[in-house]
Amino acid sequence: MNTFINKTVLITGGTDGIGKSLVLQFLGFGANVVTCGRSQQKILALEAEAPMGKLSVLPVDVTNEKECEKMVLHTVKMFGGIDILINNAGISMRGLLEDAGPGLIPVIKKVMDVNFYGSLYTTAYALPYLIKSKGVVVGVSSIAGYRGLPGRSGYSASKFALQGWLESIKTEVASKGVHVMWVCPGFTASNIRNVALNSKGESQGESPLDENKLMNADECARRIIISIQKRKRTLVMTFQGKETVFMNKFFPGLTDKLTRRFFFKGGELVK
Repeated sequence: MNTFINKTVLITGGTDGIGKSLVLQFLGFGANVVTCGRSQQKILALEAEAPMGKLSVLPVDVTNEKECEKMVLHTVKMFGGIDILINNAGISMRGLLEDAGPGLIPVIKKVMDVNFYGSLYTTAYALPYLIKSKGVVVGVSSIAGYRGLPGRSGYSASKFALQGWLESIKTEVASKGVHVMWVCPGFTASNIRNVALNSKGESQGESPLDENKLMNADECARRIIISIQKRKRTLVMTFQGKETVFMNKFFPGLTDKLTRRFFFKGGELVK
């Protein structure tokens, strides 16, 4: 991993979960890292774990375009450029349109603001510096970006949008030496389901899955870093994720039925 010594990595949403693991592992490989979060307590906790002078953590709301611009300019001023941008900040949701009706609209809008527009803002302002360094743009997506998931309509919409947009950007900047990729962790142990928005726009406060049986954030981050080093096009991490992508591509009708069976029980959304 000597590839990353003194490289500058900008990671959104790096104070928790996969983002935090990415921050700490890149620091371990000798990179300079700038990241952001919204919890002052988590920001301070992360700073306490990091080597002096190699990490900068900012309080940033990625739904605010100006704050994203300031984060990019801060990164360039502090470390001289940007070599890798990882759009990791994200939020999920859980709710059925049938039950919530128009009440689900602001929930989906908030999810889109974080997952899609947050990536758009940061990438747009960072791109000139990534072209200069012939760097890497990464979007942390999901299997929900390949297959629409019931109860996560807004989350799936945001990830479909993210992947389509990144694929467009990939073809636009390929001749400039910039590599664009997206990674799909699948069901990975993290806090994203606990803080997922319910149909009222509030954190649901619990996970419908057994988090102990899922891939942990450190392993997920390790695989992402290896894929960046190898400049892969995409990364789908879990067997279940690869199976879902394959089945949805070649047997979409059957996948509809299997997906409903997985998420529903007795007509109720249980996962």
